[in-house]
Amino acid sequence: MRMQGKSVIVTGGASGIGLASVERCLEEGASVVIADLKGSEGASRAAELDGKYAGTCLFKACDVTDTVQVDRLFVETVDELGGVDSVFNNAGIGGVTPSDEVSDEEFLRIIDINLSGVFRVARAALRVMYRQGSGSIVNCASILGVFGQSQTAAYTAAKGGVVNMTRSLAIEAAPKGVRVNAIGPGYIDTPLLEALDDEMLQGLISLHPIGRLGRSEEVANAFLFLASEEASFVTGTTLMVDGGFTAGKS
Repeated sequence: MRMQGKSVIVTGGASGIGLASVERCLEEGASVVIADLKGSEGASRAAELDGKYAGTCLFKACDVTDTVQVDRLFVETVDELGGVDSVFNNAGIGGVTPSDEVSDEEFLRIIDINLSGVFRVARAALRVMYRQGSGSIVNCASILGVFGQSQTAAYTAAKGGVVNMTRSLAIEAAPKGVRVNAIGPGYIDTPLLEALDDEMLQGLISLHPIGRLGRSEEVANAFLFLASEEASFVTGTTLMVDGGFTAGKS
């Protein structure tokens, strides 16, 4: 088992890619904290998964826009699980609005969750991992962290920031035994896409040369690789999990 005895935190872990990542880590022997908003399905998901696998599964309510909550998440995890070996910095929101119509509030909210929130979690993780002398942080970026898209100025700015922040953190953390990487998912088949009509859905599929949308577990597998010792010489990179979306673009 690749994560035997390891302790993992997954933010945004109550659903979608986050939940798939939680379960993959449990399958590989880890104990996992689902960190998500109070009122999410995180508590019920953790209750379902705890006891199903050898490792423990816990829920911690955490809003990544709140430094106090983020710092408390790490303190409590260390107290209960003994440390933090890997973090999937996955919490985030979307946003599609014409740029001339985006309010300051909407723009700043997307940045605060998708970029500043990633930094808050990474900062708290680094403090723990530096004391341990080891650890792996994986930030969730996006194909739109590398390429632009109409009506997504705030989202692409945030995800582009995640990609470059990952590089900087990786350089800074490497001498202290900590690796920092990112994942760039393409369009993933999650409940968020259920509202799309067939024409829009087919349009998204056509953007991926592999001929379909991604699955949450495929992103989870990428996280598992980067979090594990199999990726011990990998840091500062963004692993695209995008069905070829970015392959033909420059």
